[in-house]
Amino acid sequence: MIWAFLSAVLGFTVLSGAVLGAALGLTGFAILEIFGGGATRLGVQAVFNVLAEFTLTAIPLFILLGDILVASGLAAGIYKAMSPLFGRLRGGLLHTNIAVCTVFGAVSGSSMSVSAAVGSVAYPELVQRGYDKRLVVGTLAGGGTLGLLIPPSLSLLIYGALTDTSIGKLFLAGVIPGLMMALLFMIYIEVKVYLQPQLAPREKVLPWSETIQATVAVWPILILILAVLGSLFAGIATPTESAAVGVAAAVILGFTMGDLNFKKLGKTFFSSATTFAVIAFVFMGAVILAQSISLMQLPQKMLEIISGVGMSPLVLLIVIVFIYLLLGMIFDGLSMMVMTLPVVFPLMTGLGYDPIWLGVVITMMVEIGMLTPPVGMNLFVLVGIAQGKVTLAEAASGALAFWVLLMLGVAILTAVPSIATWLPSVAL
Repeated sequence: MIWAFLSAVLGFTVLSGAVLGAALGLTGFAILEIFGGGATRLGVQAVFNVLAEFTLTAIPLFILLGDILVASGLAAGIYKAMSPLFGRLRGGLLHTNIAVCTVFGAVSGSSMSVSAAVGSVAYPELVQRGYDKRLVVGTLAGGGTLGLLIPPSLSLLIYGALTDTSIGKLFLAGVIPGLMMALLFMIYIEVKVYLQPQLAPREKVLPWSETIQATVAVWPILILILAVLGSLFAGIATPTESAAVGVAAAVILGFTMGDLNFKKLGKTFFSSATTFAVIAFVFMGAVILAQSISLMQLPQKMLEIISGVGMSPLVLLIVIVFIYLLLGMIFDGLSMMVMTLPVVFPLMTGLGYDPIWLGVVITMMVEIGMLTPPVGMNLFVLVGIAQGKVTLAEAASGALAFWVLLMLGVAILTAVPSIATWLPSVAL
């Protein structure tokens, strides 16, 4: 009865055009009112308790950090510095797209920010040089997803806050899977261009001395990464404090080595506040819904049903992956995650899945959603950057191989969970 009610109310509010955060919150309040004996105050209290957590203040700071890097032009500097090194490979600057997305993801934490920052620099340059437009967009969309996996990650940060899981361990857990996916992407590019050389022109290979000299120019960003992640993993700073250190370092670098000014800095504050407001509203709705689901003990009841039908943990994982694929066609990634975690987390951990590993897998499913039309946000960002010269269908076609590779990554993590769990176990 309650599941039918939940599905009906949530479906009605979403389809009515209500903002997702409102849809989630109203559904939670309805359950608390009707099935919880009028305990709507528990939803309000849950929101207050969660938003009062110090950890959550890291989210707007990491968003601000990425916006400052874009506004200051430092993101463009990363691309120019790394191009000579990866231009030596057959795939040329397509490899640079993946490498720069990986580096930028280590200071941004947002998939769309990475796609927008790198795409605005790379797309016009590569198209002018004769690279295939669809493949360019595909590499940028696929590479952009690494911003959610490479720490610091907004997805892992929100997952940790909602599930009370160590954010430091989650960040460490994303390192090896993130590098693994970057490597898989680059292998695919190399094979693709080897089979179809017309997709990418051969770049002029500079002497190693000039290549190294150009690559060394990336040192400011490496210092920024060290300031953010080094302070966090060394135990010197909390996630919020490390984000604040990163913002301060980005502002200094932006004024001294970039073209940041006070006007641009003011705009980044406004842009970051707007982005966080959207995330926070969805987050509030998800917390209210989670409170209602927890009070009604729905995950426990689902566990009893699963035990009764004899569904194995692996089969359930496959079912949940399929559900995430369907939801990825309708919702943006972070909304999808906060909407499903109240049920998925207790259900999967109750069956014995490691919460750290689960956080990485769910983040990868969120990444897949960023590439899944019709709501694939990375695709929309890059279609906008291409100024109509690439359609959404062409962008989706170019990103399809990276979508498949992300699914392969989920399968690899399922077969070898230690890829995600080993580093946190030895480092913290």
